[in-house]
Amino acid sequence: MNLEFAALSQNESFARVAVASFLSQLDVTMEELEEIKTVVSEAVTNAIIHGYEDDPSGIVYIHVSYSDGLVELSIEDKGKGIDDVGLAMQPLYTSKPELERSGMGFTIMENFMDSLEVATGVGSGTKVRLTKRLSFKAAMQN
Repeated sequence: MNLEFAALSQNESFARVAVASFLSQLDVTMEELEEIKTVVSEAVTNAIIHGYEDDPSGIVYIHVSYSDGLVELSIEDKGKGIDDVGLAMQPLYTSKPELERSGMGFTIMENFMDSLEVATGVGSGTKVRLTKRLSFKAAMQN
């Protein structure tokens, strides 16, 4: 599944629902579905708030695929990029403390998914690639 939408905060919930609808065809467990929805929220919110700095002219791109029990997600923006990925991935770090952000986005992504890769370039955007092996039940039905 490929999806693209304007970098508006209200589209975060749209992204969650779209990804959940796609994955619900797999008979994924409720726990797995909730974890993936949370990860989508975190990554999309990062793209909107940090990548595009709330510029609604930006576009957020999502790609979701499934093969042999493995879900692969990528959430990408063409925004400002991340200056220091290591620092950005530290728990409780936020570059926007004035917005009262928790700084837990990447930590949540790491905890809910099996793998997390961040590709970024200052001035050229960020792509977050995440994978999760689904439970035996979900994998066996496809």
